[in-house]
Amino acid sequence: MLAAWRINSLAPAPYPERLDTNDNALDRFLGSSLGQARLWASHLRLKRLRSFADKVVHRSNALSALSEAELAACVDDLRVKLARQGLTEDLTIEVFSLVREVCGRKLGLRHFPVQLIGGRVILAGKLAEMQTGEGKSLTAVLPAIAVALSGLPVHVITVNEYLVRRDARFMRPVYEFFGLDVGMVVPDQDPETRRNAYGCDVTYCVNKDLVFDYLRDRIDSNRDVSDARRAVARLFRGDENSRAYLRGLFFGIVDEADSVLIDEARTPLIISSSVSDKQGVDDYRRALDFCRQLRDGLHFRIFAADKLIQLTPAGRDHITNICGNLPGVWQVARARFELIEQALAAQLLYMRDKHYIVKDEKVQIVDEYTGRVMSDRTWESGLHQMIEVKEGCALTDRRKTISRITYQRFFRRYLRLGGMTGTAAEVVGELSAIFGLDVLRIPTNRAVQRKNLGTRIFLDTASRWDAVLKSIRRVRDEGRPVLIGTRSVAASEHLSSLLKTEGIEHSVINARQDEDEATVVEQAGRVGRVTVATNMAGRGTDIKLESGVSDRGGLHVILSEFHESPRIDRQLYGRAGRQGDKGSYESIVSLEDELFVLFSGEMARRVMSNSSFSNVITGMKAKLLRGSAQRSSERYYSRIRRQTVLEDQRLAKMLAFAGRGE
Repeated sequence: MLAAWRINSLAPAPYPERLDTNDNALDRFLGSSLGQARLWASHLRLKRLRSFADKVVHRSNALSALSEAELAACVDDLRVKLARQGLTEDLTIEVFSLVREVCGRKLGLRHFPVQLIGGRVILAGKLAEMQTGEGKSLTAVLPAIAVALSGLPVHVITVNEYLVRRDARFMRPVYEFFGLDVGMVVPDQDPETRRNAYGCDVTYCVNKDLVFDYLRDRIDSNRDVSDARRAVARLFRGDENSRAYLRGLFFGIVDEADSVLIDEARTPLIISSSVSDKQGVDDYRRALDFCRQLRDGLHFRIFAADKLIQLTPAGRDHITNICGNLPGVWQVARARFELIEQALAAQLLYMRDKHYIVKDEKVQIVDEYTGRVMSDRTWESGLHQMIEVKEGCALTDRRKTISRITYQRFFRRYLRLGGMTGTAAEVVGELSAIFGLDVLRIPTNRAVQRKNLGTRIFLDTASRWDAVLKSIRRVRDEGRPVLIGTRSVAASEHLSSLLKTEGIEHSVINARQDEDEATVVEQAGRVGRVTVATNMAGRGTDIKLESGVSDRGGLHVILSEFHESPRIDRQLYGRAGRQGDKGSYESIVSLEDELFVLFSGEMARRVMSNSSFSNVITGMKAKLLRGSAQRSSERYYSRIRRQTVLEDQRLAKMLAFAGRGE
């Protein structure tokens, strides 16, 4: 198998993984160009894959006449052949045929030809772009079983705990028929449960948990290097001699690949140790008091897109004067300026119910891409403690970095990496240049009936919410369900309060109200149902329609604020009109939204000040305004991701020179 994957050498690591390489600008340019050319030629490459799918369907139909005992005998025979011959094309057809037939019997779902094509693409170490609602979870079972039957462990990686539990439980009967065991890695598991899950043939895991477990293994493998790493190993394992969590990075299938590999790749993942900072609470309080005396523009400048605030020379002079003879950190110029800048950031850039919530008297970060709470995560460099003081919460310990890695460097270490997503076209160049992933666009099984009702950009936020309420009433009166996507907990709760005032019954899913997520999603497709959700309902959420709803027009989606990338918007739109059902979507946003303020400021201001415009912008003007803002945003964040990788490589070189690695 490894020879077929062209693995010539492995990295010097505690278990099998690919040797990481440092690329340069020319490598990235060539990789990007190649990726875009391959995507453009997708339709040409589909011909051979259609032939493959036809053979699988033909063979699968022949298997339908067999009893379960006879199918089980076929599986046993196949396992022996795979051990002797490897995963040849003929045996791949046999595996896929058996999986299709078993899925039909155990789940009541037989793969469509387009799903068979998607599975073959993933098995080949590529990325299948399949429209939302085309059954990507069912597709992933095909390559997962093919590789697991060949004797190699498989990781199916996705973006949140809900999807891990749902997919692992739903697919379990199929894996068990093939004699394969399935594990789940989710937050808050004890080490032994987690280790057992990685020991299974196929492991469904959340991306962040997987990478942190990998870092813990690296720390453990280097435990002879330093006392600090030994301490962290004991902290996470409780026993220095315990075994590693993972068995190696063999075959990874990344679900929602653009979210994991692109959107979340701006921030490195860091394992840190605790450093007591109880005596710093007075300094944090004093810094927050001082920053209230400062004026924007005169004493400091805000770089909102960078989440950064810098003191001006006048601001530094002012701080130096008011500090007087204060002791400790205030006597060191650089330290006091950093403290004030952190205090300003905590006050002006990190908003409650948007970037974090306060729950059980603790500050809990909200993941901006998934809308979910990251209960065990903290901001670094004292920012988290500054926000705790700002919110009147108990002060936690500061964190000291022990080990770090970016998603880019981690996923390149898989011996084979494949995946699927509904939205990869916009970032195909980056996926090819950074991860070497070839993207192939898979056609839909049935014609898409989702209707775009257009975009309305209102000049102010209040007008936007008025329009959203009118649209909700109209759709609900038609007997159709409606899903409204918001970008923050605060926005979802504001809309919920407006709906209560109007007497409109509804449900809410956000980071504060996530206990009944499965129930709310299950009911979101019923007649006249109104559901308000953050990004928790934006990816992977399959809203099944009640009988007769499709005939009334299906689910209607309202996007109430654009994201930095049109890919994320399309994920929300894709909750409607799944698998050929009827459905519709519209965008009702405001020029006061963060996207326009940060990335289309001058153009937005010009539009708002032009009295010839009405209160709402539609048609081509709205399209141009949105396109301009999102293109600026994507260029900016692409630059951030490149800088993150370069910084990670620079740190890795420094640590390697010191003999420590990550």
